[in-house]
Amino acid sequence: MSRIVMAVLGVLLGLYVVFGLLLPALFGLLKFVLVLAVVAFVVVALVTMVARSKG
Repeated sequence: MSRIVMAVLGVLLGLYVVFGLLLPALFGLLKFVLVLAVVAFVVVALVTMVARSKG
C-alpha cells in the first residue's frame, strides 16, 4: 500500500515540477530570445540603411 502512495506522490511531484517550474521557465526563455531577435533585427536593419545611405 505504501508503494502505491509513494508512486502517486512521485507522479504528483513530477507533474508539479514539469508544469510549475519547467514550462514557465521555457516560455520565459523563449520570450527573451524572441525579444533579443527583434532587437538584433532592428540593429541590423538600421546599420544596413545607414551604410547604404552613406555609399
